[in-house]
Amino acid sequence: MADNEFWYDNFMEILYKKYPKKKELTEALMDLLFMEREAVYRRLRNEVMFTAHEVVKIATAWNVSLDDLITPGREQIPFKLQLWNYLNPSDRELSTMQSVIQGLDAVKVFPDMEYMEICNKLPRMLTSGFPYLSRLYLLKWMYLYVNEEASSYSKIFFHEKVTRLSQDLYKAAKNLPSVNFIFDNMLFYYTVSDVRYFHSIYLITDEEKALIKQNLYDLLDYMSEVASKGCWPETGNKVSVYISHINIDTSYIYYYFSGEVKLCCVQAFGKNEIYTEDSSIAQDFRGWMQSKKRSSIQISEADEKSRIEFFARQRLLVDEL
Repeated sequence: MADNEFWYDNFMEILYKKYPKKKELTEALMDLLFMEREAVYRRLRNEVMFTAHEVVKIATAWNVSLDDLITPGREQIPFKLQLWNYLNPSDRELSTMQSVIQGLDAVKVFPDMEYMEICNKLPRMLTSGFPYLSRLYLLKWMYLYVNEEASSYSKIFFHEKVTRLSQDLYKAAKNLPSVNFIFDNMLFYYTVSDVRYFHSIYLITDEEKALIKQNLYDLLDYMSEVASKGCWPETGNKVSVYISHINIDTSYIYYYFSGEVKLCCVQAFGKNEIYTEDSSIAQDFRGWMQSKKRSSIQISEADEKSRIEFFARQRLLVDEL
């Protein structure tokens, strides 16, 4: 009985971490389990236990590891790989994608909320607002990781609901109180090289290359404005942009609020992430990522000369497409 109570207490703690406010948790459980409010209240007051079926349904919908529930406190640090099928997503994948958007909306109320991304490719938070660039990364993902004959750029499209969620992500990101980017200094060179390669093997036409090129110009104009103002022009929320002097091996992300890192991610397989919510590794993760600023230069708000030079160099790269 003691062991049973231990994992169940851990389960309840995970629920409240996802929805710290009891009212929000109650409503989320009512929607998910198709349950009356009083029935949810009885479970949250421990008068009635969640059934095994209900626990599995919650764990599936909210990405809760059943292994973490059964063996909490073990020495191994749990990392989870989130894979997505962007072409034909399941209902579960669409629900998980929606939960990411809802998560961003939920954390925007925390004044100390901080998002940081160190990246060697254009961040999804940005490319989601530029459809031809988004399709370029979809093409690259398919070419490298999908076991099918390579499709041309003209034949691949995100699922309709994924496109809509991508647009929602682009908007939701602007509401985060503080966003930090550290860009690889070769970031646009890598993207331009990808376009050249796919064009050389006839997966991208001249017309499509021109559309991607214009999206790159539009993104550069937008990011130049963001870096100059130090904020998103749509919301005025703070954005800090750094350029790394040292090449970055992959992309890293963390979400920090309420005095601790809540989630950290490492990019894997092009358009997926390996992530953990383990508090000990997450705090170290933030320290490692913050230390990257020592080998980077801030171009947002400060150092106008470096900012102008950086964006001028990127435009020259795009000019060569």
